Formats: sequence, C-alpha cells, structure tokens
Amino acid sequence: MYKNLRWKVIAIVAVAALAIAAFYPPQDRLKLGLDLQGGIQLVMRVNTEEALTYETETTAAQLQESLSTAGVTTSSVRPSNLTTFVVEGVAPDKDAQFRQLAQDQVGLTFDRESGVGGSYTFRMKPNVDVDRRREAVAQAIQTIDRRVNELGVSEPIVAPYGNDGNQIVVYLPGVSDIPRAKEMIGKTALLELKMVEQGPAPDQATLLAATGGAVPPDMEIIPGLSSSALGQPATPSFYLVRRLAAVTGNDLRTARATVDTFNQPAVSFTLNSQAASRFGEITGTSIGRQLAIILDGRVESAPVIEGRISNEGQITGTFTQAEVTDLSMVLRSGALPASLTPQYENSVGPSLGQDSIDAGVQASIAGLILVALFMVFYYKLAGFNAVITITLNLMVLLGFMAYLGAVMTLPGIAGFILTIGMGVDSNVLIFERIREELANGKGPRQAVAAGFDRVFVTILDTHIASLIAAAFLFQFGTGPIRGFATTLFFGLISNVFTAVFASRTLFELSLSRKPGAAKLSI
Repeated sequence: MYKNLRWKVIAIVAVAALAIAAFYPPQDRLKLGLDLQGGIQLVMRVNTEEALTYETETTAAQLQESLSTAGVTTSSVRPSNLTTFVVEGVAPDKDAQFRQLAQDQVGLTFDRESGVGGSYTFRMKPNVDVDRRREAVAQAIQTIDRRVNELGVSEPIVAPYGNDGNQIVVYLPGVSDIPRAKEMIGKTALLELKMVEQGPAPDQATLLAATGGAVPPDMEIIPGLSSSALGQPATPSFYLVRRLAAVTGNDLRTARATVDTFNQPAVSFTLNSQAASRFGEITGTSIGRQLAIILDGRVESAPVIEGRISNEGQITGTFTQAEVTDLSMVLRSGALPASLTPQYENSVGPSLGQDSIDAGVQASIAGLILVALFMVFYYKLAGFNAVITITLNLMVLLGFMAYLGAVMTLPGIAGFILTIGMGVDSNVLIFERIREELANGKGPRQAVAAGFDRVFVTILDTHIASLIAAAFLFQFGTGPIRGFATTLFFGLISNVFTAVFASRTLFELSLSRKPGAAKLSI
C-alpha cells in the first residue's frame, strides 16, 4: 500500500550503519576539546616594538641602497630609536635629488625634518606606528595558527586577548609535549640571506680592525659558528654582512627537512618567483663570495657562491634531525613579526575532562530515559516511535561530528541534551496533529499522512530559523560558544531526517502490517 516502503527502511538502516561506522569506536573517532581532554592555555605578549624597529632599520637600509645606486652620497644613514632614523652628510648639490628620492621611497610612512649640515630626521607617522603594531599582532596570530595546525593539534584557538591590543591567547587541546609546543609557537624563525663582506673572524675586534675601527653604516656584525674542516667542531665566529637582506623568510615558497652533501641534517627551501629573480641577479654577480644564512640573528652557515642560484637553497649547520624537522615546519608557517613574551600559562588536567564527560553522558542518558518514559506513558505505542527516532537522531549527530572532525566540548554536550528536547518537540507536534486528524474522523493511514504533511512546513520553518542562529553563533562566538553551535547545527539537520522521514516510515511500516481496519495506539 505504501510506495517504496522497503527502500525507505533500507535508507534508514543504511544511515544508522554509516553513523555507527563513523564514530565507532568513539575514543578513536571523536575529537575532544580543551575542556574535556586537557591541554594548555597560553597568554603571550607580542613585542610590537621589535616590529617597529625592524621596519625602521629595513626602510633606512633600503633608502641607503637607493641613494647609493643613484649616486647620492651621505656620511651615514642610521636608526636612532624605534621609529626614527637619521641621514647625515647630504651634499648641497645633491639635496634636491635626495629629497625627491626620499619622498618617493619613504614619504608615505615617514615624516621628514630638515637639520643642519645636510642632515635629515625621518620619523614614522603616528598612524603608521599604530597600523604596524596592529599588523604585527594580526600576523602573529596567523603564524601561530599555522604552526599549531602543523603540530597536528585538533581545533586550536588563537585569538587576541586583553585590552592592551598586544596580547594573544592560545588554547591547545590534547597537547602532551608542552615544552616543544611552546618552543614552536615562540620561535621567531626570521630567515635572512645576506652577502658577507668580512669573516669569519674569532672576535669582533678582528672585524673592526679590517674596517678601520668602525662598522660601515650599511653593514652589521652578526655572530655565528664556523668549522675549518669536515668533522671538526664548530667554533664561535663573527661575520660582517650587508645590513639589507637579499632574501628573507617572507620570500619562501616551501621548506622541507633533507640532508646536505655530507649526509648531515639540513633544510632545503624554494623561493617565490619574484624573490628567485632577484636572488638570481645577486648571486650571479657575486660568484666566489660568501652568502650568510642567518636565522634569528645568528649565522647558521656561510657557503661560497659557486654559481648563479635562482629559486632553491639549503640551510646547513649543526642541526639534529628533530631540529631540522621543527625548523622546516616554522619556516613553512612564516616568521613571527616580533618575539613573544609568555604572560600566563594554565594546564588543564585530563581528570577534569573525564569528570565533565561522565557528568555530561549521565545527564544525557538520564534525560533520554525520562523523555522515553514520558512519551511511552502519554502516547502509548507511538511513544516508542519517538524514542527510536530520538536515539537515531543522536547516532546520526555523533556520526556527523566524527566524520567531519568536529570537536566535542562541554557546551557541545549541552547541545546534545538540547537535541533531545528538539526531537521531543518535533514528535509532539506531529503526534498532536495526528490526534486531531483522528478526532475529525479520519482513518489511521489518512491521519498519519495528514499529520506529517501539515506539520512538515512548521518543523522546517523552525529548524531553518535555528540553523541561522547556530551559524551566527559559530561565526561570531568564541571557543565554547562555537562548540555549542556545532552540535546544535548538526543536531538540527539530523532531527529533520529522523523526526519527519524516519518517524513517518516507522508509522507506515506499523500500519502496513495491519490489513483491513488498522488502529493507532496514540
């Protein structure tokens, strides 16, 4: 009598089987949030002053390079504080050319003040100062987020924290190696490739003697290690390098752990197209010179350029295999714009999570039992229909979350309990409508059909409205709110399937077994 009843039953059984397969065994399939499985909470301060210093030093070095290329000589170009650099000794006959170059290159970010004797002071504009600090925090959040995802952390939370505008909070659920996670998050990983002018030397005095006792304004001294022969331990050394980097970590496209020509751990990297073209020109005109590979202000290696290098390079040094794995990971995620200072650390124990899980499961089971007793008492045999569909609803919800990798949190368990209530609400609407149709003199089959058809629009309307609310909660909420919104979203979808399709199929299956004048126990 009922069309396609067999296929409807098969569809329901198939959905139930897929749901069970998706989340079973639950300890392996369901991901738990910080509040359920433990982990770590970190609050860190972004030292935005370093980002301003780097911006000022880089701008000064780029301006000096441009002036040198244009033939405009100066006695010095030097930073004087976080946001200021000074140019001295501009020749009077080159003053107009200098002003034009300075305006074109740094006029948007620095204000210029004239001094005496051909000197100029450049101060970072106040709005640029604020923007650079804000950008440093935003970039730090993005970089840390990429790094913790590389660590394999499920649903980490990296977000601004506090009212100062320079703090970040990081939630890492399920992290067991906390020291490594903290090191990975806080490592600046600023990679710079600079041409070596002098070195290596055993001390800075030796380098200064070679440069007349003073470091040229367009150069700097960087410490590092060097080894005179293969197999010999590296010794502390110093290098005089160009202040302006030929390539930085921002120019990297990929980085991976590998081995060097001596089968020692190393990191290979490739550059993006723009950096590769620039790097090719520099190395092509510098064959026979040393190139310093600098990581976080320390020379890791200074190989001799033997030919033109375009888009590939390698970082070698005294690394272990674990160190090159971590280094390639942080290089892929990008350098932090500034260092981080830990402000607060809080470890959440797994025992608290287990207590929360147990309490949530007990509450869900208790709620389900009480609902089942009420539905069976009030709606008789039809109440068993409701119990079956609500149970199927929870199974499908768990399957959704396991398959999509959603994280279960304590508010998410509250969403499970709410799902039970929503399932009951949908069944009550349908059952009451069926009762009304029976009271109006319709037969059981006609009453069931009319009840589901007329309530469907109401159920669909309320669920769409709730789905919109869940979407907004997920979009604008924080971690706990998003956990609740996730469970609510999937619970709404599964409830439409179970309360309408599965419940109606069960009614039709029951009525199809009663030939003649069928009766409903409702």
